[in-house]
Amino acid sequence: MSDRTMAWQVLLFVSLSGLSSVHGQIVYSVPEEMTKGSVVGNIAQDLGLDVKRLKSGKARIYTGDGTEYIGLNKDRGVLLIKDRIDREALCGQTTPCALHFQVILESPMEFYSVTVEITDINDNPPHFEKDEVFFKISESATNGAKFVLERAMDLDVGVNSLQGYSLTPSENFILKLLPQEDGSKNVEMVLQKPLDREKQDQISLVLTAVDGGNPQLSGTAQIRISVLDANDNAPVFTQAAYKAVITENAPRGTLMTTVSASDLDQGPYGKVTYSISNTLDDVRQLFGINEYSGEVTLIGSVDYEKARHYQINVRASDQGGLTDSCKILVDVLDTNDNAPSISIMSKSNVISEDSTQGTAVSILNVQDLDSGENGKVRCAINENIPFSLKTTSSDFFSLVTDDELDRERNSGYNITVTCSDEGVPSLSSSATLTLQISDVNDNAPLFEKSEYVASVLENNSPGLSIFTVKARDVDWNQNARVSYILEESSISGVSVSSYVSVNAESGVVHAVRSFDFEQLKDFTFYIRAQDGGSPPLSGNVSVKIFIQDQNDNSPQVLYPVQTSGSLVAEMVPRSADVGYLVTKVVAVDVDSGQNAWLSYKLLKATDRAIFEVGAQNGEIRTIRQVTDKDAVKQKLTVVVEDNGQPSRSATVNVNVALADSFPEVLSEFSDFTHDKDNNDTLTFFLVLALAVVSFLFIVSIIAILSVKCYRWRRERMFYKSNGHLPVIPYYPPLYGDSVGTGTLQHVYNYEVCRTTDSRKSDLKYGRPYTESIISLDTNGVQTLPHADMETLVSDDSKNQVWSIN
Repeated sequence: MSDRTMAWQVLLFVSLSGLSSVHGQIVYSVPEEMTKGSVVGNIAQDLGLDVKRLKSGKARIYTGDGTEYIGLNKDRGVLLIKDRIDREALCGQTTPCALHFQVILESPMEFYSVTVEITDINDNPPHFEKDEVFFKISESATNGAKFVLERAMDLDVGVNSLQGYSLTPSENFILKLLPQEDGSKNVEMVLQKPLDREKQDQISLVLTAVDGGNPQLSGTAQIRISVLDANDNAPVFTQAAYKAVITENAPRGTLMTTVSASDLDQGPYGKVTYSISNTLDDVRQLFGINEYSGEVTLIGSVDYEKARHYQINVRASDQGGLTDSCKILVDVLDTNDNAPSISIMSKSNVISEDSTQGTAVSILNVQDLDSGENGKVRCAINENIPFSLKTTSSDFFSLVTDDELDRERNSGYNITVTCSDEGVPSLSSSATLTLQISDVNDNAPLFEKSEYVASVLENNSPGLSIFTVKARDVDWNQNARVSYILEESSISGVSVSSYVSVNAESGVVHAVRSFDFEQLKDFTFYIRAQDGGSPPLSGNVSVKIFIQDQNDNSPQVLYPVQTSGSLVAEMVPRSADVGYLVTKVVAVDVDSGQNAWLSYKLLKATDRAIFEVGAQNGEIRTIRQVTDKDAVKQKLTVVVEDNGQPSRSATVNVNVALADSFPEVLSEFSDFTHDKDNNDTLTFFLVLALAVVSFLFIVSIIAILSVKCYRWRRERMFYKSNGHLPVIPYYPPLYGDSVGTGTLQHVYNYEVCRTTDSRKSDLKYGRPYTESIISLDTNGVQTLPHADMETLVSDDSKNQVWSIN
């Protein structure tokens, strides 16, 4: 690369900082026509950036029109020539000529404005539109006659543009340059020596145009002059300059102005025609002139954004070849014919819901090619969204967050940016940005209920599914994946995991063991729902399980006690009234509810006409007066049933003695024990009798003597008590009673004092007398402890407490 093409320099660097983005501007100057790959400047160094930042920020170049003459080498941090730059094609005569683009970086979002000024090189020689120019000049033309020549065009600017003309040979004519307001120069050929047609009727001249470049370039045109007879008056315009105004986008054929020139000659020499002599700015493609009337009209389309002023050079010619010139200065008026243009320089497609306020999500460039009020732009976004649009610099806007984001309320936004100018009528354009909100784990799982209550039947099979807990997490994906965990606790000193388990995925609660209502009626535990976020969030819920009772226990008879060693009987005096309370069958059922509601029925009886059983309380009472004809020995079978489905039952045998004295009872009950179920024990006793017959013979002799002695002593005791035997029912401790069920809920010990008249009997709480029933052994031998005998003798004969073994 030559020294000339390397003669670029950094002109200006200004750094500005704005909201979450960095804005800067840097200006370079490079000559046109530099070869591809040439270095424009070290952008990383000039901006104070690390080359690594260019890579991590995905640095790129943004141009509004999409044309990229300059490329970015991120590895070296330099700007390179990417395509051939022709200043004349790019800017024409406009100076200075510059390329404007932005360097965009992301993460965080930054952009820098870069201007590359394209300097001119002398690569275009001056040239004439026509290689040959013809004039007809009368020989009568006087010295000083002026002939306007076509200007040469040089696409270069500055010192490289057109600088001067020369005319050879210069015997009859000299050149005169006339400066114009726009800086250009009109060239005129001035007659300095009269022509003589008789000497030379054709003259050939060479017009040379040169520029100021190094090396200097030039262009030539041939001027051919035909010498005519006398035409001594040239056309003259009424004005040297005309002014016209036209609105852009005006229709073709619009009349702009009319020029006029007069010629004092007569005949053909006085007839004037008009023409446009411009050879630059496409003037003759935009404007036309009537060669006879001088009316200037619009024949093309003018655009204020492309050119705001035009200069039309008009020439008036007569038939004798004499000319005059004038100019028309045309001002183009702007109309609001351009809507604002919105360019998205950079944008984020996804933003986290925990982003702080003021986070930039997009940078927009908005331009309106119109001017004045027509080019003033205001931008806004749709309402009720947590974003705002802020101006960072001229024509640049940043779209930032201005409120908290919540993916659970809105998972995404369609943000419409609308920009309107202030023209009349106003023009607008819009662009839509789609932004997704990414999830963070900011919501804990929430159970559908504040507390779960469930029930399960006792005796369930292990592994039974009891019920399901359900928790929901309004987060997304892994953050919303809920797992269920059984919180560690204990129930009666045993880990809750020995009772229930919970499926981590489905939340189904299973029974680990079979439950027994009689041991455990209910229990409470806790389940934790935990999401899959990092860190995870969780929520707890309490679960209460009620064990439902099943009728899995039969009633248990507490009284009368069934013994296998001796016979128990209840004594009823023959003088007992109707409704006399013989005894009370006491039973309990460890089940609950209706499964524990007991009812009593008389299943079998020696004489059903004498006794009845209370269906609810189990009391055995007489239903008629006892007579002498009734057998002393009465056996009742009472069945106790619960109210379960199906019901369970138990039976109890109650032996009743209808007698007024013990001797009478003893005589009748000597063989009472043989009423038992002999079928069950017959074989056993036969075998036992054969084995111990000898031993029993000896023991029987001794037993008979002992029984005789005790019987004699009992007879004397009964005769002293008027011969009546009280019936003392036995109520064992620790049995429950519910109203109407035949059971008690409290623990009582009873001491019962009975008289011959049951209506005068008394009951007081105290130590239970386990000896308050008749106890007969299988041999019919009765015993009475000595201590009890003394107690009986000392008591009132009308209130005796009997204790008999």
